[in-house]
Amino acid sequence: MMVLDVLSGPTGTAISQTVETIADFLVTAKDVLVKKDSFKELAAYMERIKPVLEELRKGKVSDSETFNHAIEIMNKEIKDANQLRLDCSKKSKVYLLMNCRSIAKSLEDHTKQLSRALGLLPLATTGLSSGIVEEIEKLCEDMQTAGFKAALAEEEILEKIESGIREHNVDRSYANKLLILIADAVGIRNERLTIKKELEEFKSEIENARVRKDRAEAMQLDQIIALLERADAASSPKDKERKYFAKRQSLGSQILEPLQSFYCPITQDVMVDPVEISSGQTFERSAIEKWFAEGNKLCPLTLIPLDTSILRPNKKLKQSIQEWKDRNIMITIATLKEKILSGNDEEVLHDLETLQTLCEEKDQHREWVILESYIPTLIQILSRNRDIRKLSLVILGMLAKDNEDAKERISAIDHAIESIVRSLGRRPEERKLAVALLLELSKYDLALEHIGQVQGCILLLVTMSSGDDNQAARDATDLLENLSYSDQNVIQMAKANYFKHLLQRLSTGPDNVKMTMATNLAEMELTDHNRESLFDGGVLVPLLHMFSHNDLQVKTVAIKALRNLSSSKKNGQEMIRQGAARPLLNLLFNQSIHTASLWEDVAAIIMQLAASTISRDAQTPVLLLDSDDDVFDLFNLVSVTHLVVQVQQNIIQTFYSLCQTPSSSLIRSKLIECSAVPKLVQLCENENPNLRASAVKLFSCLVENCDEGIIQEHVNQKCINTLLQIIKPPSKSDEEEILSAMGIICYLPEIDQITQWLLDAGALSIIKSYVQDGKDRDHQKNNLLENAIGALSRFTVPTNLEWQKSAAGTGIITVLVQLLENGTNLTKQRVAQSLAQFSKSSFKLSRPIPKRKGLWCFSAPADIDCMVHGGICSVKSSFCLLEANAVGPLTRILGESDPGVCEASLDALLTLIEGERLQNGSKVLSEANAIPQIIRYLGSPSPGLQEKSLHALERIFRLVEYKQMYGASAQMPLVDLTQRGNGSVRSMSARILAHLNVLHDQSSYF
Repeated sequence: MMVLDVLSGPTGTAISQTVETIADFLVTAKDVLVKKDSFKELAAYMERIKPVLEELRKGKVSDSETFNHAIEIMNKEIKDANQLRLDCSKKSKVYLLMNCRSIAKSLEDHTKQLSRALGLLPLATTGLSSGIVEEIEKLCEDMQTAGFKAALAEEEILEKIESGIREHNVDRSYANKLLILIADAVGIRNERLTIKKELEEFKSEIENARVRKDRAEAMQLDQIIALLERADAASSPKDKERKYFAKRQSLGSQILEPLQSFYCPITQDVMVDPVEISSGQTFERSAIEKWFAEGNKLCPLTLIPLDTSILRPNKKLKQSIQEWKDRNIMITIATLKEKILSGNDEEVLHDLETLQTLCEEKDQHREWVILESYIPTLIQILSRNRDIRKLSLVILGMLAKDNEDAKERISAIDHAIESIVRSLGRRPEERKLAVALLLELSKYDLALEHIGQVQGCILLLVTMSSGDDNQAARDATDLLENLSYSDQNVIQMAKANYFKHLLQRLSTGPDNVKMTMATNLAEMELTDHNRESLFDGGVLVPLLHMFSHNDLQVKTVAIKALRNLSSSKKNGQEMIRQGAARPLLNLLFNQSIHTASLWEDVAAIIMQLAASTISRDAQTPVLLLDSDDDVFDLFNLVSVTHLVVQVQQNIIQTFYSLCQTPSSSLIRSKLIECSAVPKLVQLCENENPNLRASAVKLFSCLVENCDEGIIQEHVNQKCINTLLQIIKPPSKSDEEEILSAMGIICYLPEIDQITQWLLDAGALSIIKSYVQDGKDRDHQKNNLLENAIGALSRFTVPTNLEWQKSAAGTGIITVLVQLLENGTNLTKQRVAQSLAQFSKSSFKLSRPIPKRKGLWCFSAPADIDCMVHGGICSVKSSFCLLEANAVGPLTRILGESDPGVCEASLDALLTLIEGERLQNGSKVLSEANAIPQIIRYLGSPSPGLQEKSLHALERIFRLVEYKQMYGASAQMPLVDLTQRGNGSVRSMSARILAHLNVLHDQSSYF
């Protein structure tokens, strides 16, 4: 029976050492600079190994040689992994990245060796539990299948490095992009100083390789550093300049012809991709491939048979050709600059085209152009003709592309940015080149700062951002995005109607920035389109949030901004819908505002919100004041003694606007209820012309519906005189105030005292002047004329002949008749009403014709008596419609579509057939062809017209002559009315039909 050794002594010590090494690895694995995930995975395996080793101490060795060998392997692999971890924590990050494949391979090898050693332990140990044996088996399986490899990003970098080294001629741009990838992969900032420091550390690893006499690694690392040093960050502009001029000055100044060996024997052109064939001769690849493709098997020069599968790149010759080309191009670039500065336009264009071609060929050529200080020259010629400017912008754009040094050089030239910005205002193609260049320059901070400071630049960019050229518009938008780093630039954009960045700052910026943006919004001159664009962009929500702020300064700024924006009707309606009115009203009602200007701002916003509700085309009407209390509370503020005049005016103007809305009747009644009229009458006499004007306008909205007792109590002679002063020509008041004052006079109740005050104050001549001038077709003048004629109406009432005579004495009747031809419907209606009132007095004012005395043959010619009134009539003395030639115009407007006009005209004409004037008056109506029109009214939908036409015809058809002339045409409409009319209409219709002998007089059916 085999003797079993307990795990103690040297073996137990070895296990303890292994556990300690694992513990050390676990603590420090996170400190590696590369392959963090791979080291983390290995650490996870070691963490699972640790309890297994602890458990082994409890078992007994059955095969000490195998057991010790396994422990030795584990110790070695763990120590080597620890060393690898240490190297990966201290060496250059770039060096470690270059070795990421070998690091991954080492980690995988360590993992598999540990797995193999761990798998031997159960075989050399007894007394282990089945659970620990299963854990070892599972752990070994996981470690054997584990795969460690370079990440995709690392592989991409290594492949690009290998490709760059193979190609030999990679440019600066390639190296720059490669360094960006490396910086990202190793976790360092993409800054020149940081990258240069990392490259210096990488170079020290090359020296270490040489010390280790690892020539292969040193050579490989030399090739990598040569490739990376082509990047901008690898060396300073001065270093590059020094190296460039040292090389250029060694070349001489003459262009060299190509060597004979550079020519392809087939094409006789300088070769680009020389290849050697099996005969040892060298040809251009494409030329010899074509030779073979045509079936040729012999060498074109030696005519010996060839192995057509052999094409060996002649790298040495290719490099020589490239060096010859580079030398000549370097000399060409050096000599072109002076020619560009001194040549005429045609020569300059030719040289610029040459320079453009060279810049397009290789990044290295562009770098040489920069080092030859072409940039100041290219900036200088931006003052020349359009074609030269365009080529200069193209070349500058290529030089600046992905080149910090070029951007810095351009920015350092006085007025360079200004010269480029000027091209933004020129023709489309030049604009497009300029904005592309500025966009590239904006990636350099100093240039970006300068671009924003150039006068007019932001305005031009905003204009371009909505232009037809999509690429130019995108570039302009991207440049504006870059410029938005500065609050001042954002404000300039907003002033150019580009609000995107201002809205972003207002919504998400810090409080001080929000204050700045809101302050500028408050001060900007905006069109309604601008205001609505801001609302569409979401400006309301952040402003309302600021408005709700406890800080008075923040609240004040928000209110001022809202005042500027709320003057658009669309915005005003949106503010009401979003609930902005309530907090504003509450702020006004509680009278807790500390400054007069804030009072005024809040009241002005309320006024503008009210104006927005006037719009009748809104899909859903909005209400500014929710309740009666709101109406009362708001108007009561007008009486607050410490309130500034402008606030009072804004509140009154608010109600004036509300009186133009669909809910105006409710507002008017509530204002009358809250005793607004006495206050408005008082304010109509205020010395402040603006406040007075607002009061007059609102009073004009209320007077028509106001109780006569209130007017009689509060409207005194002083008020009347004030109103007349407002309208008396030449008036200093605005047209709207004059219109409103005339409206008040028009709608004041016909109280004798008020009429007399008006007459005594000379109102008739003032009103007549407006009626006389009312032939203009201006809309506001039409309204003024309507009100003036309405105001005149109180002087034409037939109950006061003196007033009528005073009115007629001004010659107003003739003017009124003229207005029947060209006035508005309301004008015609009011004119007809006044003429009707005048006409009612004509009969009593018509002078009897005096009897002749003596022989008639020696008497003066007799006055002609009036056909209707039977005496001597005139326009001024008896207000006769016939003398005024009013019958024709009144008859013509009987054909109007407006029932009010027709009814007023009919009233005027029917005064001619009143009482005993029936016979003569009917004749006048017949001769004027008015009776057919009256008959037509029998079918009118207007009850008033229908009833008046029935009364008129009932009288006219008493006369046989007119019964015979018009009876037939009236019969059918009358019969129809007897069947469908109401009681009085049916009765009156039957009576007329009796006149026409259709029914007998005694019929009681109707």
